[in-house]
Amino acid sequence: MPWTNNSGGGSPWGGGGRQGGPWGGGGPQLPQAPDLDELLRKGQDFVRRFLPRGFGGGKGLAIIGLVLVGIWLLSGFYRVQPDEQGIVLRFGAFNRITAPGLNYALPAPIETVLTPRVTRINRIEVGFRSGTDGGVGRAPLRDVIEESLMLTGDENIIDIDFSVLWRISNAPDFLFNIRNPEQTVKSAAESVMREVIGRTPIQRALTEARAQIEQAVRTGTQAIMDQYGAGIEVTQIQLQKVDPPAAVIDAFRDVQRANADRERLRNEAEAFRNDIIPRARGEAERLVQEAQGEREARIARANGEAQRFIAVLSAYSQARDVTRLRLYLETMEEVLRRSPTIVVDDKVQNVVPFLPLNDLNRGAARQAAGLGDKPMPIPTAPATPAARASGVTR
Repeated sequence: MPWTNNSGGGSPWGGGGRQGGPWGGGGPQLPQAPDLDELLRKGQDFVRRFLPRGFGGGKGLAIIGLVLVGIWLLSGFYRVQPDEQGIVLRFGAFNRITAPGLNYALPAPIETVLTPRVTRINRIEVGFRSGTDGGVGRAPLRDVIEESLMLTGDENIIDIDFSVLWRISNAPDFLFNIRNPEQTVKSAAESVMREVIGRTPIQRALTEARAQIEQAVRTGTQAIMDQYGAGIEVTQIQLQKVDPPAAVIDAFRDVQRANADRERLRNEAEAFRNDIIPRARGEAERLVQEAQGEREARIARANGEAQRFIAVLSAYSQARDVTRLRLYLETMEEVLRRSPTIVVDDKVQNVVPFLPLNDLNRGAARQAAGLGDKPMPIPTAPATPAARASGVTR
């Protein structure tokens, strides 16, 4: 597009149709700097429009200045909530800590106040992510494989999801010693968890070592936070999931079922053992007690027999004839009591009559006791031919 103007000149910087350069006498003038005095005067005029008449002198400006200073000083009041702690910075450096409630600090830019929540329990998820599903309920968990897969002490792979609960224990250290507290806590907890799992066999990690793992990870993470001076207290480590990898979880579950059956059988065997052994010990103790009782009884009987023999010997020594006769009579009485009684009549020839007095006595006793009415038969010896000839019958 050709440079033209209404005057017919050929130069865009020309003035009145005269030819020349941009800095020539015919060119446009450069913009001048604003007049500060004029701006101040216009500002004062603008302010005077809103002030009452007679208020625009030096006294009025002083009052306005005092009001502005008062408003600036009043802006130093601030409130610290019950779950917060006030950290006052003076020209960007830590100055003091204020308690919850209404407090005062010099207004900015002299002092500024930070109010971190020191009683709130913060939660960091490692190995998984959870959230809300449209504000209605919890959304499904999302597994983070690069964080959850770990190597155990027996060179197996395990899938672990856990949460770290922490709070602020020292607000100044928390604000000034670490830059990203959540990422720091997460990295430290994950590192300690991998170290602890690297020393633990997979079977213990899946079964009885969960509480020990949580305690060891909490202690190790807290030690790292103390070393950093982070002003953070790790309150708890919660294991959410401890499983084998998804590719081999069925095989591990079969192993767990087999281990459960083994424990069940072992418990049954222990129960049977605990039932049999006390009974066997009781039976053995009974036999021992019976044997000791028999031993004591025999010893007592032997001692009694010995004492009786000694007494008899003493009596025999004092009266030999009488004692000998008494012993003979007692012995014969004992022998005859056990022997059957037989009466033999020497007047009968060639026959042995037999009279069982003991059987008769026992039959009489049975009848007296009502055990039978029929008397017992009296056995006799068979008669010889000579006896039958002489008329002797049974």
